[in-house]
Amino acid sequence: MSYTALYRKFRPAAFEDVKGQDHIITTLKNQIKANRIGHAYLFCGTRGTGKTTVAKIFAKAVNCEQPIDGSPCGECAMCRSIAAGTSMNVIEIDAASNNGVDNIREIREEVTYRPTEGRYKVYIIDEVHMLSIGAFNALLKTLEEPPEYVIFILATTEVHKIPITILSRCQHYDFKRISIETISGRMQELMEKEQVNVEERAIRYIAKAADGSMRDALSLLDQCIAFYLGQTLTYDNVLEVLGAVDTDVFSQLLRSILSRDVAKVLDTVEELVMQGRELTQMAADFTWYLRNLLLVKTSDNIEDVLDVSTENMMQLKEEAQMIETDVLFRFIRVFSELSGQLKYATQKRVLLEVALIKLCVPAMETKADTLLDRIRAVEEKIEKGIPVGNTVEQAVYTNTGSRAEDAHETGQNRVELPKAIPEDVKEVVQNFRSIADEASGLLRNYLKKARLSLGGDNRLMIVMPGSMEAEFVGREDHVKELEDLIENRIGKKVEVEVRHVEEGRHFEDTFVDIEQKINMEIIVED
Repeated sequence: MSYTALYRKFRPAAFEDVKGQDHIITTLKNQIKANRIGHAYLFCGTRGTGKTTVAKIFAKAVNCEQPIDGSPCGECAMCRSIAAGTSMNVIEIDAASNNGVDNIREIREEVTYRPTEGRYKVYIIDEVHMLSIGAFNALLKTLEEPPEYVIFILATTEVHKIPITILSRCQHYDFKRISIETISGRMQELMEKEQVNVEERAIRYIAKAADGSMRDALSLLDQCIAFYLGQTLTYDNVLEVLGAVDTDVFSQLLRSILSRDVAKVLDTVEELVMQGRELTQMAADFTWYLRNLLLVKTSDNIEDVLDVSTENMMQLKEEAQMIETDVLFRFIRVFSELSGQLKYATQKRVLLEVALIKLCVPAMETKADTLLDRIRAVEEKIEKGIPVGNTVEQAVYTNTGSRAEDAHETGQNRVELPKAIPEDVKEVVQNFRSIADEASGLLRNYLKKARLSLGGDNRLMIVMPGSMEAEFVGREDHVKELEDLIENRIGKKVEVEVRHVEEGRHFEDTFVDIEQKINMEIIVED
C-alpha cells in the first residue's frame, strides 16, 4: 500500500479533532444540535487552517443518522460514504479550474433534484474567489433562495475578492492562524502515534516555520522524518533539511556587524552558503531575530511574549545592551527591504552581502536614520587613533561642530571664556536661526521647531513642542554642540537648557517669548 502523507492520514474526522478553531466549532455544533442550520456559509482564512476539513465534517454532521453532541458519529452508512468520497450528497468543486458561468449553471440545474439519501445536499466550493464575475452573478439567486435541502459552503483565502452581494448572503466565519503551542501539541501527539522520536525543540521550530498552518507544519515534519528515517529527529537535523540557520549564528553575525568586521561577516555568509542554507529564509529569520532584540531593549518583562528559551533570552538581553535603538531600527529597515528583493532575485548572495556591508559601514547609506551611526563609526576610529581619512564620514562628523581635534582638547588647553550677560543673550536670540543652521543634520531639523525663552541671567532656554523632541535636542552631546556654536559666534559662554511645552498647554502659558520681545524692541519707526 502506498504511503499516505501525514496531513492526509491524520485529517480530522470529527469536530473534536479540529485544533485552534474552537470559536467556529462550538457555533457549528450548536446550530446542528438546535437544528438551526443555515443555507450558505463562507469560511475564510489562510492556507492550512482547516476550512475544507471543517466543511467536510459539517457535511457529515448534517447528514449523520446518529450525531453525537452535534458531531458526526463516523459509523453510520452516510458518514462512511461521505468519508470515502462516494456520496452523491456532498459535491466538492474547485473554483480555480471550474470558474465559468456554465459550471455554476450546472449547479443551478442540479439543486432542483432532492438528495437520494440523507437530509442535505452540500456544495463545497473551494477557492471561491477565483470565480468570474459572470459566475458570481449566476450564483447569486441560487445562493439567496436555495431549496431547503441544499447547503452551500464557500471557502477562500482572499475574502476581499468576493463581491459584497455574495458576502451578504452567507454566514461569515474567519479561521485564525493556529498558534505555535497548538501546532506543537498536535505534532507531538501524532509522533507518539507514529512511534517517531522527535526533539521538542525541533517540533517547536517546525511549528514556527509553518506560520500558523497545520497542513504546512505536517508537510515539513513529513519531509524531515523522511530525510532521517529511523533516527531521532533533532533540532540540528530540522535546520539542515529546511535550510535554516540557528540563532547562535545570528548572534555571532550581529556581534561581527557591531564590531564592523566586514571580513568576518562575509566569512559567515560563505559558511552558510556552503552548508546549503536558504538565503531568503535566513534574511527573514534574521529580521525576526532583530525584532526580538528590539522588544527586549524597549520593553520590560517581555519573556512571556517572546517564544525563546531561557538561554536565548539571556543572550538577547546581553546584546540589547550592546546596540542603540536607532541602529536596530536601521538594521530592521535594511533587512525588511532585502527580504522583499530576495524573492525575485537571481543573485541572492550578492544582495545579502551588500546589505550586511551596509550595516557594517553606515557611510554607504545616505538616509537620515544612518547619520547617528555614521558619527559613532567615526568616533570609534578617533578613539582608537585610526586616521579617518578623506571620507564621507569625516565630512558628516566635521559638520556637527565636534571636530577631531576638539575630541582631544582638555580643560587645561581650552581658554576659559567669560560668562555672557543679558545683552549677549539678546544677540544670540537675534542670530539664533543662523546659529541653528550650523548644527548637524537631525539636530538642525529639530531646532526649526524650537522657541526661545530666558532661564536666568546667562541661560538660554530652548523650548520644544513635545517631550520626544526635547529629549532629542536635550541630549548631552547636542546641548554641548549648541553651546560651542554660540561660543564661536559671540565669544562668550551661554548655558543652554532644553524644556518642552506640557500637553494641553500653550507656549505662552508657561514661557516668555523673548525672541518676539527682543525683535519688537529693535523695531525703529520712521
